[in-house]
Amino acid sequence: MKARRPGNYYAVLLSALLFAACSSIDCPLNNAVYTSYKLKGDVGMLSRMLTVTSPVDSSRDTLLINLAANVDSFILPISYNRPEDVFHFTLTDQDGNETTDEVRVTKDNQPHFESIECGPSFFHTITGVTCTNNAIEKIEINNKNVNYDASKAHFYIYFKGDSE
Repeated sequence: MKARRPGNYYAVLLSALLFAACSSIDCPLNNAVYTSYKLKGDVGMLSRMLTVTSPVDSSRDTLLINLAANVDSFILPISYNRPEDVFHFTLTDQDGNETTDEVRVTKDNQPHFESIECGPSFFHTITGVTCTNNAIEKIEINNKNVNYDASKAHFYIYFKGDSE
Protein backbone atom coordinates (compact mmCIF):
# COMPACT_ATOMS: atom_id res chain seq x y z
CA MET A 1 0.00 0.00 0.00
CA LYS A 2 1.40 3.32 -1.06
CA ALA A 3 1.39 6.26 1.30
CA ARG A 4 -0.38 9.38 0.09
CA ARG A 5 1.62 12.46 -0.45
CA PRO A 6 0.62 15.35 1.78
CA GLY A 7 1.00 17.74 -1.19
CA ASN A 8 -1.89 16.15 -3.11
CA TYR A 9 -4.18 16.34 -0.09
CA TYR A 10 -3.48 20.05 0.38
CA ALA A 11 -3.95 20.78 -3.32
CA VAL A 12 -7.39 19.13 -3.31
CA LEU A 13 -8.38 20.95 -0.12
CA LEU A 14 -7.18 24.30 -1.50
CA SER A 15 -9.07 23.74 -4.76
CA ALA A 16 -12.26 22.91 -2.87
CA LEU A 17 -11.96 26.06 -0.75
CA LEU A 18 -11.34 28.28 -3.78
CA PHE A 19 -14.29 26.76 -5.62
CA ALA A 20 -16.57 27.33 -2.62
CA ALA A 21 -15.35 30.92 -2.23
CA CYS A 22 -16.07 31.74 -5.87
CA SER A 23 -19.61 30.40 -5.82
CA SER A 24 -20.92 32.28 -2.79
CA ILE A 25 -22.56 35.26 -4.53
CA ASP A 26 -25.02 37.18 -2.38
CA CYS A 27 -27.96 37.54 -4.75
CA PRO A 28 -31.07 39.19 -3.33
CA LEU A 29 -33.80 36.66 -2.57
CA ASN A 30 -36.37 38.86 -4.26
CA ASN A 31 -35.09 41.16 -6.97
CA ALA A 32 -38.33 43.14 -7.23
CA VAL A 33 -38.28 46.70 -5.97
CA TYR A 34 -41.12 48.47 -4.20
CA THR A 35 -42.26 52.02 -3.59
CA SER A 36 -43.30 53.03 -0.10
CA TYR A 37 -46.21 55.38 0.64
CA LYS A 38 -46.62 57.18 3.99
CA LEU A 39 -49.83 58.98 4.97
CA LYS A 40 -49.37 62.63 5.93
CA GLY A 41 -51.60 65.56 6.76
CA ASP A 42 -54.94 65.48 8.57
CA VAL A 43 -55.49 61.78 7.83
CA GLY A 44 -52.58 59.95 9.46
CA MET A 45 -54.40 56.62 9.43
CA LEU A 46 -57.22 55.50 7.15
CA SER A 47 -60.46 54.49 8.81
CA ARG A 48 -61.79 53.46 5.39
CA MET A 49 -60.59 50.26 3.71
CA LEU A 50 -57.99 50.64 0.97
CA THR A 51 -57.86 48.56 -2.19
CA VAL A 52 -55.18 49.19 -4.82
CA THR A 53 -55.23 47.71 -8.31
CA SER A 54 -53.16 48.22 -11.44
CA PRO A 55 -54.62 47.79 -14.94
CA VAL A 56 -53.24 44.88 -16.97
CA ASP A 57 -55.25 45.71 -20.07
CA SER A 58 -58.59 47.33 -20.86
CA SER A 59 -60.58 44.51 -19.26
CA ARG A 60 -58.47 43.29 -16.30
CA ASP A 61 -56.75 44.69 -13.21
CA THR A 62 -54.09 43.21 -10.94
CA LEU A 63 -55.02 43.33 -7.26
CA LEU A 64 -52.11 44.72 -5.20
CA ILE A 65 -53.79 45.56 -1.87
CA ASN A 66 -57.18 44.18 -0.88
CA LEU A 67 -59.31 45.96 1.72
CA ALA A 68 -56.48 47.00 4.03
CA ALA A 69 -57.82 48.58 7.21
CA ASN A 70 -56.24 51.10 9.58
CA VAL A 71 -53.17 51.70 7.43
CA ASP A 72 -50.73 54.58 7.86
CA SER A 73 -48.30 53.33 5.21
CA PHE A 74 -48.06 50.68 2.51
CA ILE A 75 -45.75 49.46 -0.26
CA LEU A 76 -46.50 48.85 -3.93
CA PRO A 77 -44.43 47.10 -6.58
CA ILE A 78 -43.09 49.08 -9.50
CA SER A 79 -42.79 47.77 -13.05
CA TYR A 80 -39.41 46.79 -14.48
CA ASN A 81 -39.30 48.79 -17.67
CA ARG A 82 -42.51 50.73 -18.29
CA PRO A 83 -41.96 54.49 -18.18
CA GLU A 84 -45.21 54.99 -16.25
CA ASP A 85 -47.14 52.91 -13.70
CA VAL A 86 -50.87 53.42 -13.14
CA PHE A 87 -52.64 52.53 -9.89
CA HIS A 88 -56.29 52.74 -8.86
CA PHE A 89 -56.78 53.57 -5.17
CA THR A 90 -60.28 52.71 -3.92
CA LEU A 91 -61.45 53.71 -0.43
CA THR A 92 -64.52 51.93 0.94
CA ASP A 93 -66.40 53.25 3.96
CA GLN A 94 -68.47 51.23 6.47
CA ASP A 95 -71.61 51.65 4.35
CA GLY A 96 -69.90 50.22 1.25
CA ASN A 97 -69.55 53.57 -0.53
CA GLU A 98 -66.46 53.64 -2.75
CA THR A 99 -64.26 56.53 -3.86
CA THR A 100 -61.59 55.84 -6.47
CA ASP A 101 -58.54 57.84 -7.55
CA GLU A 102 -56.04 57.15 -10.30
CA VAL A 103 -52.35 57.61 -9.47
CA ARG A 104 -49.72 57.80 -12.21
CA VAL A 105 -46.02 57.42 -11.40
CA THR A 106 -43.48 58.31 -14.10
CA LYS A 107 -39.92 57.05 -13.80
CA ASP A 108 -36.61 56.39 -15.45
CA ASN A 109 -35.46 52.75 -15.38
CA GLN A 110 -31.83 51.71 -14.85
CA PRO A 111 -30.73 48.07 -15.21
CA HIS A 112 -28.93 46.95 -12.06
CA PHE A 113 -26.23 44.28 -12.34
CA GLU A 114 -25.20 42.19 -9.33
CA SER A 115 -23.67 39.14 -10.96
CA ILE A 116 -24.32 36.79 -13.86
CA GLU A 117 -25.58 34.28 -11.28
CA CYS A 118 -28.28 36.70 -10.11
CA GLY A 119 -31.53 37.42 -11.91
CA PRO A 120 -32.02 40.73 -13.71
CA SER A 121 -33.20 43.71 -11.72
CA PHE A 122 -33.97 47.36 -12.33
CA PHE A 123 -33.65 50.38 -10.11
CA HIS A 124 -35.69 53.51 -10.84
CA THR A 125 -35.65 57.27 -10.50
CA ILE A 126 -39.12 58.73 -9.96
CA THR A 127 -39.60 61.73 -12.22
CA GLY A 128 -43.21 62.61 -11.42
CA VAL A 129 -46.49 61.65 -9.79
CA THR A 130 -50.04 62.79 -10.56
CA CYS A 131 -53.42 61.81 -9.18
CA THR A 132 -57.09 62.52 -9.46
CA ASN A 133 -58.53 64.27 -6.41
CA ASN A 134 -61.61 62.34 -5.32
CA ALA A 135 -60.24 60.97 -2.02
CA ILE A 136 -56.59 61.94 -2.41
CA GLU A 137 -55.72 65.57 -1.76
CA LYS A 138 -52.16 65.31 -3.13
CA ILE A 139 -49.07 63.09 -3.39
CA GLU A 140 -45.51 64.37 -2.96
CA ILE A 141 -42.25 62.69 -3.91
CA ASN A 142 -40.10 62.25 -0.79
CA ASN A 143 -37.38 59.90 -2.09
CA LYS A 144 -36.97 59.66 -5.87
CA ASN A 145 -34.50 56.73 -5.84
CA VAL A 146 -36.16 53.29 -5.89
CA ASN A 147 -33.93 50.30 -5.10
CA TYR A 148 -34.06 47.33 -2.73
CA ASP A 149 -34.54 49.65 0.28
CA ALA A 150 -38.20 50.56 0.80
CA SER A 151 -37.73 51.61 4.43
CA LYS A 152 -37.74 55.35 3.58
CA ALA A 153 -41.04 56.58 2.14
CA HIS A 154 -40.85 57.36 -1.56
CA PHE A 155 -44.18 59.19 -1.47
CA TYR A 156 -46.11 61.22 1.06
CA ILE A 157 -49.81 60.78 0.36
CA TYR A 158 -52.42 63.20 1.70
CA PHE A 159 -56.01 61.94 1.83
CA LYS A 160 -59.00 64.20 2.24
CA GLY A 161 -60.63 63.97 5.68
CA ASP A 162 -62.48 60.77 6.50
CA SER A 163 -66.22 61.28 6.64
CA GLU A 164 -66.97 58.66 9.27
